[in-house]
Amino acid sequence: MNSDLILIALLDGLSYAGLLFLVSLGLTLIFGVMGILNVAHGAFYAYGGYAAATLIAVYAPTTESALLPLLSLFLVAIIVGIILGSVVEFVLIRRTHGYDPILKLLLTFGAFLIFEDLQKFIWGAQPYTASEVVGRLGNIELGNITYTTYQLLIIPGNALVAYVALVYFLRYTRLGKQIVAITHNSEVATAMGINARRISYFTFVIGTILGVLGGALASPTTSLVPGVGADMVVLSFAVVATAGLGQITGALIAAILIGVIRSFSIYLAPEVEVAVPYIIMVLVLIFRPNGLFKVAQARTI
Repeated sequence: MNSDLILIALLDGLSYAGLLFLVSLGLTLIFGVMGILNVAHGAFYAYGGYAAATLIAVYAPTTESALLPLLSLFLVAIIVGIILGSVVEFVLIRRTHGYDPILKLLLTFGAFLIFEDLQKFIWGAQPYTASEVVGRLGNIELGNITYTTYQLLIIPGNALVAYVALVYFLRYTRLGKQIVAITHNSEVATAMGINARRISYFTFVIGTILGVLGGALASPTTSLVPGVGADMVVLSFAVVATAGLGQITGALIAAILIGVIRSFSIYLAPEVEVAVPYIIMVLVLIFRPNGLFKVAQARTI
């Protein structure tokens, strides 16, 4: 590989890692606080992408602005995330408090299948994209290569902002500290007056918004078709398992690791590109069964 190809592969990997991290961040947050491996998270990603592509298709022709279509992606993430997160939390998650974790996993899998069928009913099987956003933001020259501003700055930048904002929120805000307290010991935190049900709701909605945001930001660069949510949630599980369940900083590092190695494999060994994230996960779990950054310990959630 020459230097230009190496740079392209690196930028592709970081851009992909940004999307992967956003989805994985919501997944690991929900697990870390609520102890739920939420398979329905893949549907949140898909709905974010489809909703954003639909809005851009309707709204973009009415304006010449490059900024407003981009801002609409975040609007979609907030609105769709609050709606989906609230519905699933009220209808499903809240009613399964105290259930066996395996049963919760199966219930979220059932919810994912329902959302998949509903997605096909609403949007059909034709591909959707919001590529108009990428075109309006233009390109950036990096030496001998030209790279899109959207993939170079917007996706990685938003992933980094989401990480910093969530870490700050958990460490320095009252609600964030309550979430951390529930994570460490729900019974003691409840005895101290913390409303565990309220905390669970906010946690699930925040995690859902992150998953939807990942889909919305992916829509300008991805062709959305049925099954895209399943692909992303499996990859997100690989990131979370590699990092260690409930590890936020670990998820960022694991997403970058998987994203960059996967990108290089596309150029060097495309026949194994699909398997690369899972190969990395298996190799890590063989030597670190709890993930790269997880310390084995007993705790109550």
